[in-house]
Amino acid sequence: MLPLSSHTGHGEIPAGCYKKPWAVGRSQSLRQEGKMSYSLVFLLALFARPCLGSASRSSETMTSTSSPELAITPYVTSPGATSWAEGGTVSQSFSNFTGSVDSHGTCQCSVSLPDTAFPADRVERLEFTAHILSQKFEKEFSKVKEYVQLISVYEKKLLNLTVRVEVMEKDSISYTELDFELIKLEVKEMHKLVIQLKENFVGSTEIIDMLEVEIRNMTLLVEKLETLDQNNVLSIRRQILALKTKLKECEASKSELVPATPPPPAPGSCSHGGVVNISAPSVVQLNWQGFSFKYGAWGRDYSPQQPERTLYWVAPLNTDGRYLEYYRLYNSLDNLLIYSHSQSYRIVYGQGSGIVAYNNHLYMNWYNGRNIAKINLTTNGVTVNRPLPMAAYNNRFSYANVNWQDIDLAVDEQALWVIYATEESTGNIVISKLNDTSLEVLSTWVTKQYKPSVSNAFMVCGVLYATRTLNTRTEEIFYYYDTNTGREGHLAIPMRKMQERIQSINYHPFDQKLYVYNDGYLLNYDLVFLQEPRQPV
Repeated sequence: MLPLSSHTGHGEIPAGCYKKPWAVGRSQSLRQEGKMSYSLVFLLALFARPCLGSASRSSETMTSTSSPELAITPYVTSPGATSWAEGGTVSQSFSNFTGSVDSHGTCQCSVSLPDTAFPADRVERLEFTAHILSQKFEKEFSKVKEYVQLISVYEKKLLNLTVRVEVMEKDSISYTELDFELIKLEVKEMHKLVIQLKENFVGSTEIIDMLEVEIRNMTLLVEKLETLDQNNVLSIRRQILALKTKLKECEASKSELVPATPPPPAPGSCSHGGVVNISAPSVVQLNWQGFSFKYGAWGRDYSPQQPERTLYWVAPLNTDGRYLEYYRLYNSLDNLLIYSHSQSYRIVYGQGSGIVAYNNHLYMNWYNGRNIAKINLTTNGVTVNRPLPMAAYNNRFSYANVNWQDIDLAVDEQALWVIYATEESTGNIVISKLNDTSLEVLSTWVTKQYKPSVSNAFMVCGVLYATRTLNTRTEEIFYYYDTNTGREGHLAIPMRKMQERIQSINYHPFDQKLYVYNDGYLLNYDLVFLQEPRQPV
């Protein structure tokens, strides 16, 4: 609020006089950073006609009661308007004021001036924003300089490559594959950089696009030159390399292939010198119970009276790896492959994966004992249940990687066999020939091979073959014992496998294959025999 006073010079002015303030002005100037000075100029024009006194009075001097004092003389032109002597501008009147006269005859009133202070805080924010934008501009500008330098470098490289390719086009000399590969590598590096520049560069990319097109053309040209090699050196080298690779593959797989000549022995015949090699595994399928059933056995029923019979059986153990509860029969391999036309049977006394099928009967270790059970495959009934004398059981002398296989039954061209160990043999393998009708032990041989160090075993023509684990993908047929001669020895026949552990191996005399249960997968192998029979000792 600004108090104002007025002196008429013609006597006292009574209270309640009628006053008209015509114009009020205020200006400010602001200077920042220590150079700013402030000045305030109040322009106030107040013209009031006296309520009492001479009507011929034409001017009135107003003075502000605040410092500095300003003397302003308005010129009255009409009762309702006034014009300034200085500037000649016309201002509009304020509202009517009721003034008061003090003891000295001064008319006093109050006027509210508008706030027109200069916005210094906005100027500061504007200055800070301008500084940030300047920093960003400098940063982006430095990137542009860097990109321009890189583009210049790669323009020179591209020019050099162009000259080299032109020389190669005109020259009749055959270039090696290395020359082409080096040029391809350089072109690929430049193309990668151009793509990176396009992704990061903001603004016009016309030059970069032109570079990319040139690099693509260069790539196509190099590929065309490579295909148009005049002396065909590159294609010949590739053919030679392919032939060398095939030759190595043939040499590597030569030991795995069954030789075409001489022919293998007749099915079911023992007119050979024993196993000397084995083929690569053939994966038939996963067992019908699924991947979780890693333990079990499978094979083909062998009948000396019907050697061509195609009855297949699959017997996965329960997930505990011990209890045999279900098995399936298939009348053909095709039915097994598509899981069709099968007969499922349930039993409650099987233990371990030392199972075999012989002459339409399934033989297995009776649960929790040393007995051997004989089951009719037509009726699923137990026909014989007989103990195996002195045999250890319940993991006393099982195989190395498989539990509950202390008693392992096997079949070959000659008979039904059982492979086991006893306390008297101190854990060494014992081989017994069984009467397949009564399960009576006919003959027994004690070997020098410790059974728990063997991963599995099978019989071929009265000869025991034992395997051991070399690694997670390879077994080895490393030991044999010939019951015909009493001779034993070591072999070194590698046997590939699909999974880590082999749970059972069964031999079929007619097709001369091994049927292997490998961590739930059903595999088979072809055996390779020595053509000349071994001479007895």
